[in-house]
Amino acid sequence: MRRHYFFTSESVSEGHPDKVCDQISDAVVDAHLSAFPEARVGCETLATTNRVVIAGEVRGSESVDAAKVEQLARDTIRRIGYEQDGFHWENAQIDVLLHEQSADIAQGVDSADNKDEGAGDQGIMFGYACRETPELMPAPIHYAHRILRLLSEARHSGREPSLGPDAKSQVTVEYRDGQPVGVSSIVLSTQHLDESLESPDVRALVEPYIREALPEGWISADTVWHVNPTGKFVIGGPDGDAGLTGRKIIVDTYGGAAPHGGGAFSGKDPTKVDRSAAYAARYLAKNVVAGGFADRCTIQLSYAIGVSQPLSIYVDLHETGKVEENVLEKALGRVIDLSPRGIRQHLQLNRPIYARTAAYGHFGRAPEADGGFSWEKTDLVEAIRQAL
Repeated sequence: MRRHYFFTSESVSEGHPDKVCDQISDAVVDAHLSAFPEARVGCETLATTNRVVIAGEVRGSESVDAAKVEQLARDTIRRIGYEQDGFHWENAQIDVLLHEQSADIAQGVDSADNKDEGAGDQGIMFGYACRETPELMPAPIHYAHRILRLLSEARHSGREPSLGPDAKSQVTVEYRDGQPVGVSSIVLSTQHLDESLESPDVRALVEPYIREALPEGWISADTVWHVNPTGKFVIGGPDGDAGLTGRKIIVDTYGGAAPHGGGAFSGKDPTKVDRSAAYAARYLAKNVVAGGFADRCTIQLSYAIGVSQPLSIYVDLHETGKVEENVLEKALGRVIDLSPRGIRQHLQLNRPIYARTAAYGHFGRAPEADGGFSWEKTDLVEAIRQAL
């Protein structure tokens, strides 16, 4: 392991064009799961200047019709805060092109006779945890998210009315002896509604929130700042740049500090292992680290379409483990059923809990009373210890 280095991660706000699309897609997932917990949804969204296109395939309740989906999109855009000429929740054209799920895919996923439910697709999924933050997340992505969440809260509360919905952050963290100790550079670009603001004005506005987001002492006189480095940022959101579901998968996970599988999360119901197995892998990795079995843990799961059990379980403890990795691999396969059905039942994923995941990361969040972020619990530690 390297001991001294710099590592950078970025985040984007809920008003970023791609995140607008992720939130619309997950609002559709939630609506179907609310009406029919066994619904199947694969929903993709595209957004550009005053235009939203929602496409994909579903098998769910007829109550979630095209009119309902259109209203979900408008409500999502309104909640985010877009009321600008080029992208407005009320007058954007919204096309809904959802259709029935393919029967060929459905037959591979559905249970029948002695066949359990199979994975909705082939693929590899990764989970990761480390001791860099109390949330057991890598420090760069954790603090990049936190900066934007504080700015979003200030905007929505009315404390900072000049801020717009679209924003991006980037944090470069310095590591010494393998531990994060400070920030060498900060990049923040945020949309602003007051056209008279220049970069120094925006920095004065956002700097207190950035300092609040970062640990005390992490910002020094040597920290390099780039706030709205191109100058004005008035035209934001899909009016400035087209958005698509699933284009911010590194923002959704570990900021590049750990591998990512091939699939995005948003817009998919939990039979899709792109989503549910990635949540299970994080759940297992977090419990490994929380239980003191390692300081860092990467877990890979692999699946084949129509096959219920994972093809492989791979564990890498990055030379920090207190147990043998091959022993841990066998133990993890015993503490939770890693079939799609087993994951959904253990984490109670057939619930409308996904729209809230579609901005500021799917991991490192607090478990919620209604089952949201259930994969962030650390309730498997004793089971892992017993299995070992």
